[in-house]
Amino acid sequence: MKLVGGDLEVPLVTGEWVRYANLDNAASAPALESVAAAVDELLPYYGSVHRGAGFASVVSTEAYTRAREIVRGFVGAREDDVVLFTRNTTDAFNLLAGALPVGTTVLTFTGEHHANLLPWRRGDVRDLGIPASPEDALRTLESALRDIGGPALVSVTGASNVTGEVWPIEAISALSHRYGARVALDAAQLAAHRPVDIAEWDVDYVAFSGHKVYAPYGAGVLAGRADWLDAAEPYLAGGGATRRVTAGDVEWNTGPARHEGGTPAALGAFALAAAVRALDEEGWDELVAHEEELLERLLTGLDAIDGVRTYELWGRGHDRVGVVSFNVAGLNPALLAAALGAEHGIGVRDGAFCAHPLMDHFGALRAVRASIGVGTNADDIDRLLGAVAQIARDGVAWTYTGSDGSVLPDPDPRPRPSLGGLLSGPLVGGRSACRG
Repeated sequence: MKLVGGDLEVPLVTGEWVRYANLDNAASAPALESVAAAVDELLPYYGSVHRGAGFASVVSTEAYTRAREIVRGFVGAREDDVVLFTRNTTDAFNLLAGALPVGTTVLTFTGEHHANLLPWRRGDVRDLGIPASPEDALRTLESALRDIGGPALVSVTGASNVTGEVWPIEAISALSHRYGARVALDAAQLAAHRPVDIAEWDVDYVAFSGHKVYAPYGAGVLAGRADWLDAAEPYLAGGGATRRVTAGDVEWNTGPARHEGGTPAALGAFALAAAVRALDEEGWDELVAHEEELLERLLTGLDAIDGVRTYELWGRGHDRVGVVSFNVAGLNPALLAAALGAEHGIGVRDGAFCAHPLMDHFGALRAVRASIGVGTNADDIDRLLGAVAQIARDGVAWTYTGSDGSVLPDPDPRPRPSLGGLLSGPLVGGRSACRG
């Protein structure tokens, strides 16, 4: 699958230019070329959605409506499920948190991404800790569910954004439903790597982000049972969410419109639909096989480098997607990540990955994360392994400064693109921007 920027060349601090090895897909994946082409085709017809009679608005409305149906198929939604477009996974879970019936208890595991921890803290939330195995997760969950007397929601990741490990989704769903609880699935790190089927898994809600599935145009998804969402106050009170407004009262819509107030991010929704359709058409067997081969190459190579520690909850034999977090003994992970980018043209992520409690569990405040995507190849993996081995052996070759947890080359001679003058032009604002 071809990516926008798949042949991107970037400057090094030494003055050379090299092909960019993007191993930061778990944070934000680049756009598929087919997605960018679909958006470019829609752009001339961009108009108001559900509000205009002109031809451009008709086309935009049809594109937005079609996007919802494509996403419905991608997640395996049931006939009576609702599919909402959000900004991202964080936005989706905040929306769902506001829609929970009064008295709902939420159960989450401590190692979740902050997007699946913090929204629930406004109400009754039970922290289930960090399980030693999938079986331990199920035992802990069942013990907690026995003590819940009212409505409950179990919110769990599909695949960890730190370790890549895939959670036992179907077993969690079956156990939760046995005790009358619903299940919300954080598929942010799963949807780009594995097919999603909430009907088959019997999951009640699923959330994921377009920027993880090669559609970085500002849209996400919340899909699932309609009753809680239709009974909740609208997420955004405003135009589009209403059936009728009078001077003193309002009648709200049900369905997607209830929580999609204002002008929607139609281009983002269309891009997201184009991306998931492309993934389905490519074929998941081929995508998974490609990723597993590269993941094995990465893990084997890291194991061979002295001082490297990778992070896993449940051991190497467990199913996982192409996400690996690691540290090199004696090396600041922020410095390692900066040197990989500045001296080798390799993009990775460093930090705690919005999963601070999980990193605390590993005894590491920060780490480096390499993540595989559909555009990753064996050369990308080998370049990373060679660069990590060299830096672990010889140290960094440039000077760096750090501030606020980030490390940057000092000096940094790498030229930036102009981006239509936004990066190279003068900064103006307010009255000073006016000319005559």
